[in-house]
Amino acid sequence: MKKRILVIYFLFFSIFCNGQFPANVVEDMSGYLFVYFTGNRMEEEAVHFAISNDGYHYQALNGNKPVIDSRAISSTGGVRDPHILRGEDGRTFYMVLTDMTSSKGWDSNRAFIMLKSSDLVNWTSNIIHIQQKYAGQEKLKRVWAPQTIFDHNAGKYLIYWSMLHGDGTDIIYYAYANTDFTDLEGEPKILFIPSNGKSGIDGDIIYKNGIYHLFYKTEGHGDGIKHAMTDLLTSGKWIEQPDYKQQTPEAVEGSGIFKIINQDKYILMYDVYKKGCYQFCESFDLDVFKLIDHEISMDFHPRHGYVIPITSREFQGLLNKFGTPEGYTPPEKANKPVLEGYFADPEKGIYGTGHNSVLQIPGTDEWYIVYHRFSRPNGISMGKAAGYHREVCMDRLIQR
Repeated sequence: MKKRILVIYFLFFSIFCNGQFPANVVEDMSGYLFVYFTGNRMEEEAVHFAISNDGYHYQALNGNKPVIDSRAISSTGGVRDPHILRGEDGRTFYMVLTDMTSSKGWDSNRAFIMLKSSDLVNWTSNIIHIQQKYAGQEKLKRVWAPQTIFDHNAGKYLIYWSMLHGDGTDIIYYAYANTDFTDLEGEPKILFIPSNGKSGIDGDIIYKNGIYHLFYKTEGHGDGIKHAMTDLLTSGKWIEQPDYKQQTPEAVEGSGIFKIINQDKYILMYDVYKKGCYQFCESFDLDVFKLIDHEISMDFHPRHGYVIPITSREFQGLLNKFGTPEGYTPPEKANKPVLEGYFADPEKGIYGTGHNSVLQIPGTDEWYIVYHRFSRPNGISMGKAAGYHREVCMDRLIQR
């Protein structure tokens, strides 16, 4: 009997989660990209890429040489602390970097860099020189470790970083990116100060179930990683946990936390910078962490960096550009009932269906899907209220 395959042009995902469209709804995620720099020599202060099929075993791309020329994008000739984020559209990538060479001193930099790409290979960049852009920054000493997160309440990308002024403490500030991701809007404002009033740097925020989880380094007073939470990023109201999250008594910095694909498991990684090693821990609740160094392998030594999931298409684009590492086997492409290239695309009004059922007309080879969606066209732009304005739809499924 000839087998027929029904190719369904809808994603069977519920999209009304926490009143927002889901972030990072894209094609099949096949593995991970690790973005990092490697050391304090000027030639090491550059962006490097590594790939992994499982989030535990990594191989460097491009022979562990820089993938972006620091001199072409920075004001100092070097970059540090790369952070990368996949945009809400699923197709755009945002990267931010510290514009700095440590050879000039730890209080020498005044800028960070904003980069944007649609393929992880070709990037546009802009330097944000805080002291030149804003008045009242005469006592600014350093601008460290920027990161980007989407603020669901504001509907904008929020960039946060630490700054030190005069004899004060390092404070984590924020400003929103403009729509082109080429500059900042408005004046920098304070995002977070520990309740003890001491320094906090290397902020790293992950969003889970309506809560923003901030992991940060207690600079100069413990030199470890602590955790604070809020449901409104710019409220200034944080719940701080008293314990340290790193699983070592040594000084650490540069935390980066990411979620394992299709699992409720999170990996926290950080630089044990005085010992020259990098550690990985896992957690299922972003509270209790367990050391898993014995499960990790890397053919390079990273410093501060970040990991994101990537698709099979993005994998191939990176391999085409930077070559395939020796001994590397690309991940097998997932066998999923969605055509390659079809995914949620809010710009085109394509969203995943809500609860649904598939039915066959008795005695025929005719199939339909019945589902609910936000009411069209007004529901698309109603935000949280769209959840109360839904409509039931039925569409015929196409055979191939």
